[in-house]
Amino acid sequence: MPSFDVVCEADTLEIRNAIDQANREIGTRFDFKGSDSKVEIAEFQITIHAEDEFKAGQVMDILNTKMAKRNVNLDFLKPGDVKEVGGNKVVQQVTLQNGIDTDMARKLVKLIKTTKIKVQTAIQGEQLRINGKKRDDLQQVITFLKEQQLDRPLQYVNFRD
Repeated sequence: MPSFDVVCEADTLEIRNAIDQANREIGTRFDFKGSDSKVEIAEFQITIHAEDEFKAGQVMDILNTKMAKRNVNLDFLKPGDVKEVGGNKVVQQVTLQNGIDTDMARKLVKLIKTTKIKVQTAIQGEQLRINGKKRDDLQQVITFLKEQQLDRPLQYVNFRD
């Protein structure tokens, strides 16, 4: 029985490389000379340190550019508010959306059921398994999901006949 999995996984290696490149560019740019601006990552949380809100925005632009050059979908990034910390410094938290949470999985299952395509969907942790009798039905589900305007990018993996 053909099946495939729907996942939402960012390439963490490419994200780390983009952050390293962004930090290198921040270190060499003239407008950041003498400032303590930098980008850090821990788990699925990116932290931007800057002197003011304007420079935090510039660092975010640099980070977006580096991510785009490394073919990382920018929909994975969910920027938070810029918060002021002591000593004329600001911090911005950017969350990496990774995995499909249960609410999103239920929404996807409902969307797939509205199509009346003869497939079965099962929520397995942070991914969806979709089974069907025909390969064409599975391909219809993939094209349907690609057409939807969802708040996170989806990948379709483990396609098996």
